[in-house]
Amino acid sequence: MATPTQWLAGARPRTLPAAVAPVLVGTGAAAALDGFRPGPALLALVVALALQVAVNYANDYSDGRRGTDADRVGPMRLVGSGAASAEAVLRAAVLSFAVAAVAGLALAALSSWWLVAVGAVCILAAWTYTGGPIPYGYRALGEVFVFVFFGLVAVVGTTYVQTGTLPGLAFAVSVPVGLLIVAILVVNNLRDIEGDARSGKRTLAVLLGERATRLLFAGLIVVAGLVVVAVGIVRPPVLLTLLAVPLAVGPVRTVLGGGRGPALIGALAGTGRLTLVTGVLLGAGLALSG
Repeated sequence: MATPTQWLAGARPRTLPAAVAPVLVGTGAAAALDGFRPGPALLALVVALALQVAVNYANDYSDGRRGTDADRVGPMRLVGSGAASAEAVLRAAVLSFAVAAVAGLALAALSSWWLVAVGAVCILAAWTYTGGPIPYGYRALGEVFVFVFFGLVAVVGTTYVQTGTLPGLAFAVSVPVGLLIVAILVVNNLRDIEGDARSGKRTLAVLLGERATRLLFAGLIVVAGLVVVAVGIVRPPVLLTLLAVPLAVGPVRTVLGGGRGPALIGALAGTGRLTLVTGVLLGAGLALSG
């Protein structure tokens, strides 16, 4: 039986900034439009965190069943390492999805019932990333779906449940958040590129190759910064976000410098910190710009 520490590791806490940052930015956009509502904001955070944990456990289950995690460079996986049975990890994923669904229903009751359909699509996308008969994460589509659901849907949805509107500002600021979260996935897949290629998991990193993937990672971070500057021209307090730039130096240097294995684990953690701090500063800058 897996220990509590192993279950926590299986939830992949280093990926949680991908859930927190979009909610912070969406809430900042709502505050900028004088629509901040703490109740829906908190429920949106619960939904985002529960979905992130759910997709992590679901990936552990699906990859473990397929044998993809048999030879990993990164942190331990519950099924692949034998620490927990596939059935136990599946139950953990279902429980996490259930928490997200309950919080999502409460959120829909406070805002609009059509959000139930959006939530259902989000859960389906989370499961089919590596689960189901045609997992899109095995077909170099993971980055596209991450940008859509963790960037556009998460940020704009958080703003909507507080303001009841779909403002252009929310769409604009969802771009840098989405790009940074994609960068987390890119460096993760760069770390696993050799094992994924051997196991037949065709991620975008496997398809592009190592050199192009390293350049893609750096490009995502640069473009995210440029979009922040563009929004900051219209709303100067948003330029506060640029205080996070020094946090990008380490991960970019490691990735472009040819880092492998444990070095990329550090780059993954660093990219997570960059994403979280960017979310905090961008959300604060938006709130101050109102």
